Order: sequence, then structure tokens, then C-alpha cells
Amino acid sequence: MEFTRRDACALGIGLAAAAVCAGTAVPAFADADATAAAIAEFTGGGAMADTGVELTAPEIAENGNTVPVEVSAGDDAVSIMVLASGNPNPGVVTFHFGELAGSRAASTRIRLAKTQDVIAVAKMADGSFAKASRTIKVTIGGCGG
Repeated sequence: MEFTRRDACALGIGLAAAAVCAGTAVPAFADADATAAAIAEFTGGGAMADTGVELTAPEIAENGNTVPVEVSAGDDAVSIMVLASGNPNPGVVTFHFGELAGSRAASTRIRLAKTQDVIAVAKMADGSFAKASRTIKVTIGGCGG
């Protein structure tokens, strides 16, 4: 059987139509439960202090595709997890630090689907946890949308 370009287009259109009918074509946004579950999995349900980790991010992001984020924690931090509570998958990245790490800090650019809270949770060497969060307003084209 020969598979033509027309056959490929028809198959693609059919799959797209089936995805729309099934409700899977548009990603669902994460809710508070998904974010809380991700944090609970990382911390094992442990309590978190409000100090000990620093999250630096802009208050307003003109382009949600590339939002700069920096996280840092004390010298006893083992790992830092960054979450975006309004994204389809709230877990963005987890940084792990070894014994010989010069500093417990990292920076990256993340994608934010809409205005939302970005949360950083640090795990310390003694098993305690610290948390910081920041609301980032995502504008469309820098016009305050």
C-alpha cells in the first residue's frame, strides 16, 4: 500500500478531530491540588519554614515564554524545587546540589501560561524544608493583558 501526502493530511485531520471530541486537544491548567500534591511528594508531608530560600523573579513578565527565575538557599540546602501553580504541569525544575557545590543557587528561564504564583521549596541537609513564593503577572505583548 502506498501512503500519500493526501492520506497523511486526512489522517492528521481525523486525529485532531478525535482529540477535540475527546477533550484532550486543549491542555487543562493545574489546580491547587496538583501543586499541593507535588509539594507533598517533594517534602513527604513535612512542615515548611517561610525563610531559608530566596526566589527572585520579575513582578511583571512581558513574555510568558521566557521568564527569568533565580533561586538560592543556605549552604545546607540539598535540593530546590520550582513550581508554577498555573501551568498544566506545575513542576518546572528541581536542582540538586552535591557536597562540593560552591553555592546553593541556580537560575533559569521558565515558561508561564498565565499570571500565577511561582513557588520554590528547598530541602535542607537536616531534613527540614523552606518555601518562598512570588506572583508573576504575565502580560500579552507587554500591554498589560
